[in-house]
Amino acid sequence: MFKKVLKFGGTSVGTIERIQHVAKIIKNEQSSGNKVIVVVSAMAGKTNELIDLSNKISSEFNKRELDVLLSSGEQVTCALLSGALIDLKIKAKSWLNWQIPILTNGDHANARIVNMNVEKINKYLEDKGVAIIPGFQGISKNGDVTTIGRGGSDATAVAVAKIFNADTCEIYTDVDGVFSTDPNKIPVAKKIDKISYDEMLELSSLGAKVMQPSAVQTAMMYDIPLEVRSTFTERKGTKIFSQENIDYTKSVTGVAYSKDDAKITIIGVQDRPGIAANIFEPLSKAQINVDMVIQNISSDQKTTDITFTVKRDDVFKTKEILRKNNKIKYNEIIHNDKVAKVSIVGAGMVSTPGVTYRMFRALSDENINILAISTSEIKLSVIINENNILKAIKKLHTIFDLD
Repeated sequence: MFKKVLKFGGTSVGTIERIQHVAKIIKNEQSSGNKVIVVVSAMAGKTNELIDLSNKISSEFNKRELDVLLSSGEQVTCALLSGALIDLKIKAKSWLNWQIPILTNGDHANARIVNMNVEKINKYLEDKGVAIIPGFQGISKNGDVTTIGRGGSDATAVAVAKIFNADTCEIYTDVDGVFSTDPNKIPVAKKIDKISYDEMLELSSLGAKVMQPSAVQTAMMYDIPLEVRSTFTERKGTKIFSQENIDYTKSVTGVAYSKDDAKITIIGVQDRPGIAANIFEPLSKAQINVDMVIQNISSDQKTTDITFTVKRDDVFKTKEILRKNNKIKYNEIIHNDKVAKVSIVGAGMVSTPGVTYRMFRALSDENINILAISTSEIKLSVIINENNILKAIKKLHTIFDLD
């Protein structure tokens, strides 16, 4: 007998028919003798629908009330799925965030789970019940409903697995597992059977939308085995676990991309100690996430050009902060918001020489110009013009034998 956490994403519970199908999956797990805790997302499209409603009230809708509004999507799914299980003669019960409770810290829309009460749910599991928990939300020490960011149901599932000491955490979605790149863009992309936490963390943070990065990070910290699998087929999924179980014969595991980046360059900045801190400190305070940073020293060694990337939505806010920053002097600020980030990821890159050269040569052969570069032990990312994105992914997928 295993204690399992099963998480079902928005597409898995997107219609009444799909919710009834999910109920049958859960029934099979319980019939096998497993103790089952289920974490659910809102039905597909529901969160966007709720956001649209808030925008009709005000473009500056109160954050506390927005959390109350958005958390209702998962609560609806909880009740419907519990009802579907009861209809199948399975003992089931939905638990709202405040009934458990799921305790959180942090700001509205960006809270994090810190603890849960396990006593009531564990007793319910012992009595052969299935517990249905809403993802994406919790309750603060002040008693306010909080949410933990888009995609936060993954983070809830991993936190539940950790706090309830589950044997495994299975993430059910609309694809068969983690693929070498987006199968919607590259039909020859193939499913990865096993992947390390590190590789999955890089892929998810670089644009692969199969799992939320913070969920992968939590699983890695506490060594919680994950499996991503399809709600709609019975094929084996992708197992995500510690690095010692991974096959390193391939240098590159996958190709990721994101199209919501923008490049900003500050030209002619005075080159002196502390200038980078003066540039990036106010951006940090404004909660603008800076990714790649490149600095070029001029020939007179008195000025420098600093290039960095931010999310596309933050471009004008970033430029405004820079213009108002009286701690820096520069000649000009330019930006390009028609760029994309393409990355290759693989634990085998550490021990395989020539990966960087092969990537750069492959892009050169396609006449694709590299605008910025960022590296880590298992990742190599480049910024390129947005209109070259599909060509770059196809070439890299082929050159690293991922087709």
